[in-house]
Amino acid sequence: MTDDNRKSETDAFWYSGKVTRRRLIGYGATAGALGASMLVPAPWRAAFGAEKPFKVGSLQPLSGAAAAGGKTALVGLQMAVDRINKNGGINGRPVEIVIADDESKPDVGRRKMEKLLVEDNIDVHVGGFLSNICLACMPQFEDTKVVNMISVCLDTTLTTTKCNRYSFRTHDYAPSQAVAFGPRLVAMGKKWHIAYADYSWGQSTRDAYAAEIKKNGGEVVGTTGIPIGTADMTPFLSKISGNFDGLFGIFFGKDGVTIGNQAYDLGLTKKYKWAGDGAISESTNLPGLGNKIEGFVGINRYIPVFQPPLDTPAHHRFFDEAKKRLAQIDPSGPLPDRYVQSNYEAMNALKLGMEKSKFQGRADTEKLIAAMEGLEMKEGDDFPQGDKTLRKEDHQAFLRQFIFEMKGGDFKIIQTVEKDKTIFPAACKFTAA
Repeated sequence: MTDDNRKSETDAFWYSGKVTRRRLIGYGATAGALGASMLVPAPWRAAFGAEKPFKVGSLQPLSGAAAAGGKTALVGLQMAVDRINKNGGINGRPVEIVIADDESKPDVGRRKMEKLLVEDNIDVHVGGFLSNICLACMPQFEDTKVVNMISVCLDTTLTTTKCNRYSFRTHDYAPSQAVAFGPRLVAMGKKWHIAYADYSWGQSTRDAYAAEIKKNGGEVVGTTGIPIGTADMTPFLSKISGNFDGLFGIFFGKDGVTIGNQAYDLGLTKKYKWAGDGAISESTNLPGLGNKIEGFVGINRYIPVFQPPLDTPAHHRFFDEAKKRLAQIDPSGPLPDRYVQSNYEAMNALKLGMEKSKFQGRADTEKLIAAMEGLEMKEGDDFPQGDKTLRKEDHQAFLRQFIFEMKGGDFKIIQTVEKDKTIFPAACKFTAA
């Protein structure tokens, strides 16, 4: 393949940027296997002159169990970076993404993260999808003193017992969602059974909901853990029975489709109220769920609808651009999901911090941390999901939540919980710098 042909293939998605070492269009199975750099597109490089680009590392699952989510996550990150470069970069310098595929495996993730931090010498990191991989990599940011913007991982301990000064989470976590959702769940039914993805995120989310259901006067009568990537959940689901009101699910990606279909086929979602984490019914999962997701009640920080309060010009612009880009990697044309949204907004939050601190590189990490602590993010083109506050004490953000019901194959917002009603006490003790 000639360079000209390769360039024409990537123009549509990467806006004429050159991808080194790996052809990423469509995010094939080998994409980013050894890391790849998304260079600043030629027209923008000319505008920046000799200014050295900031290198933003991004560890994402582009293969393995979480690949579908990792691919949409990169769409959001690239959207933000393209917009930043088009509008003058950060502190007069362009932004370059250095991508690595963790293959959905913690050991691979640690190895790839070390390469990003040591060999590629990234300035900052934006990424992380599977919580067990995020947890495995957390010490590496302390060791190298590099700021880490967690863009998807939801494990509670990332900003509680395993927090560190160098890591920030600009999206929600299970305790804040459980605070927002707990009262409605108990109003739906007093007794619940929780089925969950049996790894760090699912386990910590299970614990958060169990605590809030109890706090609101309800009871968790049982729990069922199912390993991620289980194609046939029937042996686990068939054991769920008894006298309770609702089944609460904590799954994502293909497992969300599996639990939705198989719980329906076994009659569980007809016998019991059916609710759970909004990842079960992400827009990318809806084609695989069909009408079997009807009546599901979930919570999510982002859903692709134009119902108030999401019917804003900024959200329309974000939605239209994301949908166009998603169609480039998936011909079925999925709607944007929370992974696109959180990566887009994590990069924009980092931009604000870098501008505020006049960040120029790793030597300014302490200044960047100070700028990020307590950061207020206002609804608009940078943050179409809504206002956010990044708490100083634990580097955890709080933002509004949407409780919805699936009706006629679409999301119907039934309650918006504002960010001040989602706050959960900080439980983090940073070690000294």
